[in-house]
Amino acid sequence: MSDVKDVVREKYAEAALRASEPQKSCCCGKKADPISSDLYDAAQLDTLPEKAVLASLGCGNPTALAELKPGETVLDLGSGGGIDVLLSARRVGPTGNAYGLDMTDEMLALARENQKKAAAVNVEFLKGEIEAIPLPDASVDVIISNCVINLSGDKDKVFREAFRVLKPGGRFAVSDIVTRGEIPPPIRKNMLLWAGCVAGALKDSDYAAKLEAAGFQNVEIEATRVHNAENAREWCKDAGIDFEAIAPYVDGKFISAFIRARKPAK
Repeated sequence: MSDVKDVVREKYAEAALRASEPQKSCCCGKKADPISSDLYDAAQLDTLPEKAVLASLGCGNPTALAELKPGETVLDLGSGGGIDVLLSARRVGPTGNAYGLDMTDEMLALARENQKKAAAVNVEFLKGEIEAIPLPDASVDVIISNCVINLSGDKDKVFREAFRVLKPGGRFAVSDIVTRGEIPPPIRKNMLLWAGCVAGALKDSDYAAKLEAAGFQNVEIEATRVHNAENAREWCKDAGIDFEAIAPYVDGKFISAFIRARKPAK
């Protein structure tokens, strides 16, 4: 799946560079992305550097649902411009730590710039891949992620690595895209749609089964947004797919979800 990884890296490098460009006051009529729009409340966004917000490409708000506590160590898989890391750092406080892991140099540079602007001293951004987390065994209390695990071509390895670095009793609390029902092959095979969080999404039951196979318990999948056929029109318009032909087969099949699981305490 190296070709998938290359496409994903290129897309997110471009997103980081766009977020770093001077912003115009008018949005020029651009329609909001149906997956990543309206995920954070205004009070949260007002406290963050603008570039962290502009670089956000998630499908949820894991920091609002992960029940982070002061003093905990949290790791964000695929941290991008750092929005969820910075929010997490505030929740765990000065006695806690927040790590962000990303494979894209441009995103890491942007995240570290945002860290400086936010004066976040309990934050560290690491370069690496979510299939090989550069942290020791049993070193974090909570793993979060925002619409990134679906981009991996080896999700079993991601879940095993997440299990490894969590402390006993540690929590897995991520936002991701899952599917319900069969997805048309043209979507599954399209690299642009894979990089856009859609083609690589797991069926909800498969997601749960893979977490359990990695050793996790108490797996819960909570739908937060069901995407309709019009959303699929937005995804497909730049991917060379005949939307009208597949519309009946994708309506309601893609779901933004919050996924919880726990590593056994012993």
